Parts: sequence; structure tokens; C-alpha cells
Amino acid sequence: MAIIAIGADHAGYSLKERLKTWLAADGHRILDQGTHSRDSVDYPDYAAAVAETVRLGEAEWGILVCGSGIGMAMAANKVPGVRAAVATDPGVARLARQHNDANVLALGARLTSPAQALAVVQAWLATPFEGGRHARRVEKLAQLDAARKEHPVDATAG
Repeated sequence: MAIIAIGADHAGYSLKERLKTWLAADGHRILDQGTHSRDSVDYPDYAAAVAETVRLGEAEWGILVCGSGIGMAMAANKVPGVRAAVATDPGVARLARQHNDANVLALGARLTSPAQALAVVQAWLATPFEGGRHARRVEKLAQLDAARKEHPVDATAG
């Protein structure tokens, strides 16, 4: 089975804990990157921890949970090599893997019931990347990462 890094903010904490239990029971090794309570935290910290774990190859997959999934995905996608997708149903999760080779899944605890979140994760983990014409597009995403590393944007300029 897979090594999966998982992280959440306070809004996603309860769903993260449920997902950890299910994933471990399914035979996956879980690397919990926090948070470890319902106390208010900043989601970018946990998104970065999971994304870096995936980038470094310490985990094959990453799963992030916040209120909507959107903020976590935005933060994770700042890490080169990470392709984070928000999925609210199994169909979107399958497409994120088939067409975009998403290696991080972001879930919204306020938008997705635990049962639906489990179905999304199952679909995402079970779906392979199709390659073919999609491989060319994923390679272009990698080129964007490389260009950003060579020519970083100066947010303080101008």
C-alpha cells in the first residue's frame, strides 16, 4: 500500500482523523503532518508540510483538509512538483488523477460529508494517471515549476 502524508487545519481536523483511521485500516502508512487539535491554526503551514513531504518523495500521496479545500490546494500548489486538486465527488477525484496526475488531494470538511470524503479518497487512490496526451500537459506544469525556480517573481517589486 501507499505512504500518505495527511494534514489539516482546525476546520479539517475531525475529518482528517477519520480519514487516518480508514486509510490505516486499508493498509496505508500515514504521515500525520498536523494539526493535532481543533485550536485555530493557519492552513498554509500544514499544506506546506504535506506538499514538501510529497515533493521530497517521503510520501507517494498527500491529502489535505480544510473548510473548503481551496486554501489548502492553493498553498500546496506553490511547492514545485505538487499538483493539488480540490475534489468534492469521486468523478472529480478520478479526473484529477487521470488527466492531471494529481499527487495531492484537497478536501473541504464543510462541503463534504465524511462518507462522501471517503468515497472521494477511494476513487482518487484507485485511479491511475492515463498518460498519453495528458502527459504532455503535466510536463508543461513541470516546466512552469522549473521556470519559476529559475526566475522567481519578486513580490516586493514595484
